[in-house]
Amino acid sequence: MARPTALMYCQHSVGLGHLVRSLALAEALGTRFDVTLLSGGPLPEGVRAPDGVEIVGLPPLGMARDHSIISRDGRSVDDAFALRRQALLDALHTARPDILVIELFPFGRRKFRVELLPLLEAATSSPQRPLIACSLRDILVDRGDEQEDFDEAACRIANEYFDMVLLHADPRLNRLEDSFRPRTPLRVPVHYTGFVVPGAPPRPAARREGVVVSSGGGIVGGPLVRAAVAAHARHAHSTTVVAGPFLPDDEWAWLQREAETTEGLEAVRSVENLREVLAGAAVSVSQCGYNTTFDLVRSGVPALVVPYAPPGEDEQTRRARSLEGLGVLRVLEERELSGETLAAAIDRTMRFAPGAVDLRIDGGAESATILERALTEEAAA
Repeated sequence: MARPTALMYCQHSVGLGHLVRSLALAEALGTRFDVTLLSGGPLPEGVRAPDGVEIVGLPPLGMARDHSIISRDGRSVDDAFALRRQALLDALHTARPDILVIELFPFGRRKFRVELLPLLEAATSSPQRPLIACSLRDILVDRGDEQEDFDEAACRIANEYFDMVLLHADPRLNRLEDSFRPRTPLRVPVHYTGFVVPGAPPRPAARREGVVVSSGGGIVGGPLVRAAVAAHARHAHSTTVVAGPFLPDDEWAWLQREAETTEGLEAVRSVENLREVLAGAAVSVSQCGYNTTFDLVRSGVPALVVPYAPPGEDEQTRRARSLEGLGVLRVLEERELSGETLAAAIDRTMRFAPGAVDLRIDGGAESATILERALTEEAAA
């Protein structure tokens, strides 16, 4: 008997968090579905499709520091969108999926509605209409004065096109209503899946030593990397900086030069398994993105986080403060970041013992179960 098919869409625009989480979800779905993942951002070198999953790269788009959309391959943004719209519709027609999973939209990615609304319209009007789900992270961005209008527009799109929301969070830590407050009631059922965490837990290290500094994909990791190099001269610990594949080339070249001339400082672009590296560190210093956070939780490393917090974005700060309140990690605000403050915070974190916390981290498997059950119920109706 043929397995049901799932078509997934993911757009990572700044860091790698959305892609990593979508790949982990695709891997879990791949145990029960034939999965195609449409990826809208640049694919880092070495990214491999999980078993049972096909990755299709769309003409890559991203987000500039001013939140405008930029092309990552030299095309104009308009040309890229035109090609992507057609590619999405072609994928829908070819795959004829039983399930369509769209990451974040309509609760985010508003600038990508020019390609996603036509996809949703085509899916809902198809004779073989798929079950349509939103794959949603734990915390939404605070949009300030625009929040109420944004939430209202998102709610109306969700109510019109979607069958469910898969909220990848533990309701004891985060609930949707904490960051989503539309005027119109959300009629779409919300399923709390637990956090979607890739890979197996790390092996306990025989000995922890040194400081590991990581900045996710690295595209906005420059300030943390520079502060880490300055802090290295002020503390007595070896430092490994995992720069990330998207750290700008000029900053990576500078970091390499610093590492070559500084005793105890090592620079690497990326590591195969960050969880294993963290498990052997005396202290981790990082931002507080979704995936890195749960690498920290599972490794049990004494962790210091510097949440990425540009104007208008508080997602990482809210996640960090919630976990700090549970005794899981320590927080240094980005506005206070310098070599001096980071070195002092690292020394304090060396003496910090993270508390154990029982969070649900089976979100991939739970999402697969929810979707499979929904298809069975639909077929029986």
